[in-house]
Amino acid sequence: MARKRPEPVQIVKQRRDAALNGLVHGVPYVQFLGIEFDRRGDELTAVMPFDEKLIGNPMLPALHGGAIAGFLETTAVIGLAWSNLWEEIESGRFDTDELALGHLPRLPKTIDFSVDYLRSGLPRDSYARARVNRSGRRYASVHVEAWQDQRGKLFAQATGHFLMPASKDD
Repeated sequence: MARKRPEPVQIVKQRRDAALNGLVHGVPYVQFLGIEFDRRGDELTAVMPFDEKLIGNPMLPALHGGAIAGFLETTAVIGLAWSNLWEEIESGRFDTDELALGHLPRLPKTIDFSVDYLRSGLPRDSYARARVNRSGRRYASVHVEAWQDQRGKLFAQATGHFLMPASKDD
């Protein structure tokens, strides 16, 4: 029995990048905040570059709590969707051409989201990573941590619960 040759790495990377780009750039609020994602294998790090429009208190100055919460929730939703779609992306079953046409997969819906503001968000780039604690057919739980200059010095964290989109089989 002949073994199937693995796909060239460039093809795999293109498919992963196209899927991630479609997920991220298909949501207008994500574009407004300027959030991008750095992908290393299946791990995502969200990046929210500093912009003056994100300042909530110009006297400090500090990032607006709503911008921070939006950044954390976006990181959670995209991270959860990414982990949920990973098998389809890797197998090639995920249709990146549909994404290019603006047909996004259904994203998880927020049930509740709780943010802990640990310190002021400074006027600089912010980073975040989501960890999926549980992901079932209907429900998922995600924890997000955000930092700026030092990974070990968090300025915010959050926990969210999400309703998972119905699969094609349901």
